[in-house]
Amino acid sequence: MIIVGLTGSVGTGKSTVANLFKELGAYVIDWDELAREVTRPHLKAWKEIVEYFGKGILNEDLTINRQKLADIVFSNKEKVAKLNQIVHPEVFKEDERITDEIKSLDPDALVIKDIPLLFELTRPVYVDKIVVVSASEQTQLRRLEEKVITREDARNRIKSQLPLEEKIKSADFVINNDGPLEETKKQVEEIYSSLRKGEQHGKQR
Repeated sequence: MIIVGLTGSVGTGKSTVANLFKELGAYVIDWDELAREVTRPHLKAWKEIVEYFGKGILNEDLTINRQKLADIVFSNKEKVAKLNQIVHPEVFKEDERITDEIKSLDPDALVIKDIPLLFELTRPVYVDKIVVVSASEQTQLRRLEEKVITREDARNRIKSQLPLEEKIKSADFVINNDGPLEETKKQVEEIYSSLRKGEQHGKQR
């Protein structure tokens, strides 16, 4: 099994790239999805979030309103840290469970872990290779604004993460996602092929 950490910054198009890898036969573990799972009503992380941030962040069905929570934390590093402190341990557990499950079903699996904050995590995640999805700030802002986020909020979200240039320095592969989908798809196919060849020759990091 080879494990790949897929990351980037907000608005670079990580989900698009993850889906392209999935189409080629890779398994994808989406950490945003895991975060949603572990914060479902009445679970441990949900209780701690509500206790710290208040019931004002809840929808009528008691699920967490992610937009309200984002509005509170993205301009406040202390609150971002607190939220991560609550959610990340639960996400790690779920990630380990799914990884073990995949390994038992398919020992030759190529697993893509879509981890937005791969470099910001205080606890390291084991990966064999790192793929960084890159895009210009102009593209990032445009994509975030398409999600009905104000330009100011979009800038705050970008600034709350480690600069993209720093992430690129630690990458094994970089995907430029500024262009059309076909260009991105071609880059993904080349990386997928390279990873598979590397696995066959035992060239894991």
